[in-house]
Amino acid sequence: MTRLPQPWRAALAAFLLLSGPVAADEKPKAGSGAPVAPGRAERAERDDATYRQLELFARVLSYVENNYVEPADRERLIHGAIQGMLETLDPHTVYMPPDVFREMKIDTSGEWGGLGIEISRKGDRIVVVAAIDDTPASRAGLKAGDELVGIDGESTQGMDVGRAMQKMRGPAGGRVLLTIMRQGFSAPREIAIIRDHIRIISVEGALYGGIGHVKVKNFQDRTDLYLRKELDRLRGLNGGKELRGLVLDLRNNPGGLLDQAVAVSDRFLPGNLPIVSTRGRDGRNTTEERSKDRDTEKDYPVVVLVNAGSASASEIVAGALQDHGRAAIMGTPTFGKGSVQTVIELEDGSGLKLTIARYYTPKGRSIQERGITPDYLVPDEPGGKVPREVVREKDLRRHFRAEPTAGTETPAPAPRGLPEGLKPWDVTAKLEDYPLKVALDYLHGRASAPARAPARASGR
Repeated sequence: MTRLPQPWRAALAAFLLLSGPVAADEKPKAGSGAPVAPGRAERAERDDATYRQLELFARVLSYVENNYVEPADRERLIHGAIQGMLETLDPHTVYMPPDVFREMKIDTSGEWGGLGIEISRKGDRIVVVAAIDDTPASRAGLKAGDELVGIDGESTQGMDVGRAMQKMRGPAGGRVLLTIMRQGFSAPREIAIIRDHIRIISVEGALYGGIGHVKVKNFQDRTDLYLRKELDRLRGLNGGKELRGLVLDLRNNPGGLLDQAVAVSDRFLPGNLPIVSTRGRDGRNTTEERSKDRDTEKDYPVVVLVNAGSASASEIVAGALQDHGRAAIMGTPTFGKGSVQTVIELEDGSGLKLTIARYYTPKGRSIQERGITPDYLVPDEPGGKVPREVVREKDLRRHFRAEPTAGTETPAPAPRGLPEGLKPWDVTAKLEDYPLKVALDYLHGRASAPARAPARASGR
C-alpha cells in the first residue's frame, strides 16, 4: 500500500491536535483496568474516524498530484475540496476565494461595478432573488425567480454562486450577456446588460400629502443614519410638521448587516422591547437584541411593504414591528431566510461565511423557510394574485427545515385581503405602483384616528 508523504501525515496529526482530541491523561494506562468515561470514549472514536477520513483525503490528493495526466494546481485542488465539503451544508454556508471575498466586503460599503443583482442556487440552477432598484439589472427587466441559464455564453449548470457573481462584476461600461429562462418563455432569451458603477443609496424617500414613503434598498454601513436623515428631510418638506404616517418599503431588499436591521427596528420602537433573538447549537451564539429608549420616532402609523425579495435583515425588521403591533405589514410573503452567518477571514485572504444560528422574532417565531406573512395580502396589480412561482428559501437545495413549533411560540397572524374602507385619494390617483398606492391610501384613512402605543415589554 502506498504510504502518505511525511508532510501530509504531519499535517493530519496537527489538525487532530487542534480540533479538540482526547488528551493523553484522559486515556487509561494499559493494564490499569480503569474504565473509559462514555463521553471520552465516544470522542476518541470520533477522532479516530475523522483521522481515517482525513487520511483518505490526503491519499487521494497525493495520487492526483503524482499521477494525474497533467500537472494539477494544488491550490485549486484544496479550494475545490473545501467548496465540496461546504456543499453538503446549507446554501448560505460558502467558501470565498480571495478575489470573491474582496468583492463581498465591498458589498457592505454599497459601491461596486456590476449589474445590481442578488442570486442564489436552486438545485443545480442559478436563480434571481432580487434585482436591486435603479440598477442595470432592474432597468433590463430582470425579476425574482428568473433562472440564469448562462453568463457570457458559459452554462451556469452546477456553477457556484461566487463564480457567477464574479463573472457579472467588473468595470463599469463592460457588457455582460445573460441567458434568461422565465415562466411563460418558450425558450431561453439573451439579454445584454452594460455594467455600471453600482452606488446604492440605501435609503430614498418621497412625501405624499404629509405621509412619507421611505425605500430601504439594503442594510449596509450607515443605513440607519441615512434613514434618520431622510425622515428629517421629509419633515422639512412637510413644513417642519410631524409626518401623518410612513410607508417603510422593504420590497426586493435582500438583507445585509444585522446591526443595521436592529437599529432600524429600534428607531420605531420604545425602549426595552425585544427585537430579535438568535439561537445556535448547544446554546452557543445565543443573543437577544432589545430596543433602547432614545431617538425613537413619534408614534405615527406605519406600513411595512414586503415581497418575496425581502429577505434576512428585512424580515427581522418586518417581524419585530409586526409582533409589537407597531406597523401593518402589506404585500406578499417574504423570502424566509432565518439563519445567521458569521464571516471569517482566512490566512490567505479567502473567507468563510458560516451559518452559526437561527433567528427568531420577538414572539419566538422562526422565519426560516416560513418567512413573514403580511397582515394584508396585496398583489402587484389590482385584481392580481400572489405569485406562486417566485423562488423562496424553501425552494433552495439543502435549506434548513422550519423547526417544530414550540409551545411558547405565538402563531403568525392569519393574512387578510385588502384593508377595508380604502377610499380614493387624489394624491395617489395616478400612482402606478399598486402596493404603494394601497399603503398610502390606508394611512391616509387612518391618519386622523388616535394611534395606539405598543405595550412595553418588561425587562428580562
